[in-house]
Amino acid sequence: PLFKEPVIVFGADNAPPAQGEGDKPAVVALVASMDKFACKYATNISVQFTDGRRMHKPIIEALQEMVKQMLVQFYQRVKTKPKRIIFYRDGVSEGLHYHVMSDEVAAIQRACASLDKNYCPPITFIIAQKRHHTRLFVQNQRDGDRSGNVPAGTVVDNTITSPHLYDFYLNSHAGIQGTNKPAKYTVLKDDNRIPPDMLY
Repeated sequence: PLFKEPVIVFGADNAPPAQGEGDKPAVVALVASMDKFACKYATNISVQFTDGRRMHKPIIEALQEMVKQMLVQFYQRVKTKPKRIIFYRDGVSEGLHYHVMSDEVAAIQRACASLDKNYCPPITFIIAQKRHHTRLFVQNQRDGDRSGNVPAGTVVDNTITSPHLYDFYLNSHAGIQGTNKPAKYTVLKDDNRIPPDMLY
């Protein structure tokens, strides 16, 4: 029962400008659940400018303030602070996983402490990736959906996953045409100790 007590679920992305437009800002987006059951969400969108060298930074620089605003909104609607934080982060290449996670978890912790110095809820930090080359196929055509893809909700958490990381593939929805690309999720920090079956 993950939602037996108030939980806030965040989703964040940092979208860089198109190639050749390095002087344009990146668009940063954060969504957060605004009820006890993670059914209603609020959004916070910002721009992030380059450092003058036309280098896009993968870290969300304004994350502390953005998270703080979402926590305040959650408190105003639910009348209590979330007891746990689940944070999904998109748009991070594998080589930057731990760099982004360490910076952004620290920003989340600072946002919590800025509201109350004793407020330090456990954080689960998950990277979601769509930029990979893995595809899932059914062995028998009759096991697939109408377009021949693996059924929606299919999870693969062994054999093709890392032996060293807590990661899994999830085909979350049915495909209309062609072969679905499942999202790859890598759990980099799990203070909440969420059982895998509950996380999927």
